[in-house]
Amino acid sequence: MAFALPLWLAVQKELLEQTHVDPTCFDQFDDGALFLVFHLTRPCIAFITDAVRIRLKQIDSKKGELCADEMVMVALNYYAHGVTSPDLLLRARQSQANCPEILSTVSEVLAGMSDAFISFPLFHNAKHSVASRIEKFCGIPNALGVLAPAHFRIRTSPYEKERFRSFLNTLGFTSVSSQLICDSDGNILSVEKCCVGSMYEEDMWYSSIKGKEMEEEVHGPFWVIGGKGYNLSKHVLTPVAEPANEKEIRFNEAHSKIQKVMRNTLGSMKWRFRCLMQLGFAIDGSLDKKSNIIKACCVLHNLAKKFSVPPPPVAGKIEPLHPSKLRTVPAEIIPEALKARQEIIDDKFSSSFISQDTSNQDAEKDA
Repeated sequence: MAFALPLWLAVQKELLEQTHVDPTCFDQFDDGALFLVFHLTRPCIAFITDAVRIRLKQIDSKKGELCADEMVMVALNYYAHGVTSPDLLLRARQSQANCPEILSTVSEVLAGMSDAFISFPLFHNAKHSVASRIEKFCGIPNALGVLAPAHFRIRTSPYEKERFRSFLNTLGFTSVSSQLICDSDGNILSVEKCCVGSMYEEDMWYSSIKGKEMEEEVHGPFWVIGGKGYNLSKHVLTPVAEPANEKEIRFNEAHSKIQKVMRNTLGSMKWRFRCLMQLGFAIDGSLDKKSNIIKACCVLHNLAKKFSVPPPPVAGKIEPLHPSKLRTVPAEIIPEALKARQEIIDDKFSSSFISQDTSNQDAEKDA
């Protein structure tokens, strides 16, 4: 889902079948060691390095020619472990003093590649493909993805806690948050720039590019599936707050099932790229740099899925559900949105529809 399939297959085929490969600094590692150090496989790393090298040449021809491999090596090691090891710095012929600049440069380049490797479905066939897979997975129709805020821990000095109080989230620790949308397979479809951890999910949605597009009907009559922190609207489908019957309970169970995909995706991403477990200190003006690291890891996550890279040990741990930050005065629910959600519940989660759908599935199996 991150980019066009024909383009992907052509690039992957060329990469995997080329007979002559120039030596790189990654050749110092065998395949097992490479995975332990970078949590990625050799073909995936080769693709990333080539893509970054091309972009670096456009920014600075000397950097693109001389040290793209070493810069990518340092950055990937940091993403995988949250620190860059002294041994790897020696292999990459870099010093600890150079790490911040290298990380900033590579993260900015990878974040800039999000337009190529992170894409929300824009065309008719792509939208219906995503929506049909979500419906097959949980039963909810006409949904283009799962919406959630992703929280990433940051540190604050004990002497500056008041100054950075806006970073305090509902679980009581300081964080930055980015709005993510994923599909039923865990591909990241959208990632927005990060904001302080205390921001309301609803405010994040309406101020985001994707939120404005959806609410302005740019993407047509589709939903994104959001949690309790969002208001039910024409394009954000939330669970029923107090289910009153079996079909509403079934709808909530389906809603929870697809939300769990997002939680698993975030958990897997944080275990592959452990820098996301701790993004450093809260510093004035640092949100853009943290946002680039988050976007870079989302790009790498999608690439890892495209290359079928296995998860690192203990990957797939479910991300803790952050209690939604609710307003003291509940927002007024739009009657049209309430009616549309009820139609989904009545049409897709009634006993008669469930029985009919089960019969159809059994018939397909017998055939």
